[in-house]
Amino acid sequence: MLVMNWMRQPAITIDADDVVADAAALLRKHEIRMLPVMRKGKLVGIITDRDIKIASASDVALENMNEDKDLLSDIKINSIMSLDPVTVPYDYTLEETVEKFLVLSISGMPVVNAQENVIGVITRSDLFHLILILTGFGKKGLQIALEVQDRPGCLKEITDIIRDYGGRIASILSTQERADKGHRRLYIRVFDIDQPSLQLLRKIFKEKTTLLYIVDYTCGQRELFGERKGV
Repeated sequence: MLVMNWMRQPAITIDADDVVADAAALLRKHEIRMLPVMRKGKLVGIITDRDIKIASASDVALENMNEDKDLLSDIKINSIMSLDPVTVPYDYTLEETVEKFLVLSISGMPVVNAQENVIGVITRSDLFHLILILTGFGKKGLQIALEVQDRPGCLKEITDIIRDYGGRIASILSTQERADKGHRRLYIRVFDIDQPSLQLLRKIFKEKTTLLYIVDYTCGQRELFGERKGV
């Protein structure tokens, strides 16, 4: 998955010679927290809602900044923006992008094309939203977590069992993290499993795998099995 398919576009930008009050108005209007700062079509900086709060010498939220409007109208963007902003290429994968967020401890980045032109913005919030989309959260159903042997054909065996009991698989996340050596963990979002079928699946998975947990989003029930409970 590439950044260009998930970024916000077009990017909402502001000119370096504009005033901070203009930036505050844009952030408020578009419900965002960061603006790329441009000069003659080139990216020269970043301004965030935090920068504006510091400039206003207060902790008030953007929507309550009427009292500071005159002050913010006297401050130029270029006097408080962050220089040398971190960017991400449009053809980066989301995994590469997440790594940049974590290593640099930032919350958002302009997305640039091969000519270094700003074509969008991606934030941590966008990535969180993507996780919800990919896992099917909000659409009820089940999440089934299993630990299985890491061998060819194992995933197909699991998905075939689910489909045999009428399940419709929405997503599968697979990782070796936290799994025993030679094993991997599967996190499967499933729809259309009725309770009798779920009871049978539970029994089968206990026999064939390490069943970690089942979360039934439809009725709000959670069952922990092999998952560590040291919390």
